[in-house]
Amino acid sequence: MQTQIKEITKESLKEAKKIIENGGVVAIPTETVYGLGGDAFNDTAVKNIFEIKGRPSNNPLIAHVHKDYDLSKITDYDPPYAKKLREAFLPGPLTLVYPSTGKVSPLVSCGLNTLAVRVPSHEGAQAFLRAVEIPIVAPSANVSRHVSPTSAEHVFDDLGGKIPLILDGGECQGGIESTVCDCTGEYPVILRSGLVTREMIEKVVGTCGEYTPDLKSGEKVKSPGVLYKHYAPRCKTMLFSAKNAKNAKNAISAYIAENLENKGVAVLCEEKRMEEFEKAGAKVLNLGKNQAEMAMRLYKLLREAEKLCELLIVVEPEETGGIMAGVLNRLRKACTSEDVK
Repeated sequence: MQTQIKEITKESLKEAKKIIENGGVVAIPTETVYGLGGDAFNDTAVKNIFEIKGRPSNNPLIAHVHKDYDLSKITDYDPPYAKKLREAFLPGPLTLVYPSTGKVSPLVSCGLNTLAVRVPSHEGAQAFLRAVEIPIVAPSANVSRHVSPTSAEHVFDDLGGKIPLILDGGECQGGIESTVCDCTGEYPVILRSGLVTREMIEKVVGTCGEYTPDLKSGEKVKSPGVLYKHYAPRCKTMLFSAKNAKNAKNAISAYIAENLENKGVAVLCEEKRMEEFEKAGAKVLNLGKNQAEMAMRLYKLLREAEKLCELLIVVEPEETGGIMAGVLNRLRKACTSEDVK
């Protein structure tokens, strides 16, 4: 199969709509990451998404709709606080999980009586969703467990030859996936951290919980991004906490001493720590100087690292609150932890 990358135009949207109507899949941009989109009502399309990605069949999908879509078509109940969250944050990087049984393909929610729904703010995504006028399930458009894609080129690197069309909407500005919030109880509960923080949600609705899955008990996964190693580059990794940066420097010295002939070692860290690791002899990737930059750059730099080095040493940023909860979540799933607790 030949994969084409096309700018978003009336013509490319018509082509994308035809692919979707025939049960195919299309890569689409959002403000967070690129998604691999298919018809949420079509069992074959949903199955193809799982197969193309190599995604585990117990990892639920998120349905994407445009901002004026009638949610009653796909949900069973809309709690009052969910409406407040939509008014405050949508369109935007927030996914809300509603009670829903039998409204879309049963493969979407992997046996759960719920449906995760998102309204992306990216103009190209909105144009695509209006063109097709149906819910589109769209997990990240990459091979499962690899680093999520934030450009059309990233999608092509993973899925070239496997899908017919990538709609190019430029580089994603958010950088990490949406916050997922369970709206099936008395108050919202965060299932996956992201760009909309717990503090932001609490300001709108007062109470917001945070869910920790008990996967050992056999509990079903409620949200994408919970199971398995995720977001991982194709190089060796070592993750150190900010307070143990000295151990990261020791790891650099040991690696350089033992591996003089290969591609070497690189460090991913926040901007203010770059100089100390450059002095230690490593190539340094600048994660950024503030929370928004760190989220936006994370996946791009993880993909850059796998082409740059044999070993990537990651030193966690010092900040832990706000958006950093989502950034740290991705880093800890992407990298082999040496001392992070």
